[in-house]
Amino acid sequence: MKKLQSQFVKILAATVLTPLAFSVSASEISNAELSATTCFQCHGAEGQSAGGAIPPLAGYPEKVMVQQLLDMKSGKRASTVMGRHAKGYTDDEIRAIAKYLSTLKP
Repeated sequence: MKKLQSQFVKILAATVLTPLAFSVSASEISNAELSATTCFQCHGAEGQSAGGAIPPLAGYPEKVMVQQLLDMKSGKRASTVMGRHAKGYTDDEIRAIAKYLSTLKP
């Protein structure tokens, strides 16, 4: 009976404590940082593109990126896929993502 109680306590502790450990890690990531991970699919890990037609985003000037994304979102600036991506974000989200990407080392 003691062995069964001990196992139950261990399982209960793991069930309660495991989500707490993950919530601490998740709270350290901003929405902008999480959203920017979608950019890395095309623009390279941490925004460091290998070159070519897709520019690197790491260290890109924040104000320039915001204006370009807002212009693509509105259709003022021609784009292939970026206008569609930008439409998925609010203007404030675009500003936050651009701010985050500008802090990454090129």
